[in-house]
Amino acid sequence: MKAAAILMLAGALTACNVQAKHDGDKNDTVRISASDADGNVSFDVPFAKGEVKLPGGAIHGGDIDIDGVKMYPGATVTGLNVNAADKNSVVNIGFKAPAPPQKVRDYYIDEFKKRGVEASASGDGVSGKSKDGDQFEIHVQPLGGGSQGSVTIHSDDD
Repeated sequence: MKAAAILMLAGALTACNVQAKHDGDKNDTVRISASDADGNVSFDVPFAKGEVKLPGGAIHGGDIDIDGVKMYPGATVTGLNVNAADKNSVVNIGFKAPAPPQKVRDYYIDEFKKRGVEASASGDGVSGKSKDGDQFEIHVQPLGGGSQGSVTIHSDDD
């Protein structure tokens, strides 16, 4: 999970000013945060810490893939937070979708079912467990004529 988070932003990081971190305690914590609202991406990885500003809408093209289930068609990413330390990782992705919440939730339940992934409706969202054991939650609320939501993935790499 940590490597994937770092690779997602590798292209953006190559064009920024990076400060090397040299702390003696071998800190393996990775933190990455991005917001489409202001275009700021901040990162704190074992070898560097910094912030870059991306053009507006740059993270809209991001995608979610949990065991082959992609984002709801037409949905856009609005934010990203990755916190990975030792063997535990939490990824939180904000999104907006062009459909009402129930339609978005139904899409995820149907897609997970097609792929044999454990998932069920719960409250305002969907929760389940990926084939590799990661717990996930997808919460969806109304927003205008569509919806907004978040995907949270908890990974324990044993």
